[in-house]
Amino acid sequence: MRTRKIIGATALACAAVVTMAAPAFAHVTVNPKTATQGGFQTLTFQVPNETDDAISTGIDVQLPADHPFSSVSVQPKAGWTYEATKSPLPTPVTNDDGQQVTEYVSEIKWTGGQIKPGEFDTFAVSVGTLPEDVDSLAFPAIQHYDNGQDVSWIDQSAEGQPEPEHPAPQIQLTAATGDEHGGTDSTSSSSDASSPAVTAVVKKETNNTLGIIALIVGVVGLILGAVALTRSRGGRGAQT
Repeated sequence: MRTRKIIGATALACAAVVTMAAPAFAHVTVNPKTATQGGFQTLTFQVPNETDDAISTGIDVQLPADHPFSSVSVQPKAGWTYEATKSPLPTPVTNDDGQQVTEYVSEIKWTGGQIKPGEFDTFAVSVGTLPEDVDSLAFPAIQHYDNGQDVSWIDQSAEGQPEPEHPAPQIQLTAATGDEHGGTDSTSSSSDASSPAVTAVVKKETNNTLGIIALIVGVVGLILGAVALTRSRGGRGAQT
């Protein structure tokens, strides 16, 4: 009876660990979490499939209209096609080359691929220049599924408030210091150079998964040791 209780406790502990790990894949997010004002940055959007019985077939990401980027480059992705929508700027801006820009990329849509239940995928974009007069930027997104369901990741997060149910992907902006001002991030020079940013995201999630597995194995090992000790004491009691 005591052994059964111990095994039951093991199952509950393992379930709790898995449940705690689930939020890491729960939302559409963007990496890195912080970037430097006035520079360029490769943004990697991580898109999970939250359903048990539908395939995610597309993601639309909106770029900020109040702080439009003068330069946007989309990394090609095997199995997916993308469409960058341009919209006119209310007020033209001058880019780093001294050229006047009258329109900006307002939205990027990825279609044609599949993200199955239990999977996630990543989509990379190089943008610049990042504004210097705000400390954060949000990228509202709409995720599409093959059952006709659309999930809107558009809720704004407020500091000191609980996270909304469907928060928009967001990055924090920090002031440039020294040589960082007006610089470019090392992953934005070419599509090949931007690949490490995507790889880093995959490795980070993989490391989290391995850590969870190691924790579960450790818990199971402790419980099996307790079971063996209980049986050993029972055997000595019977001999007495």
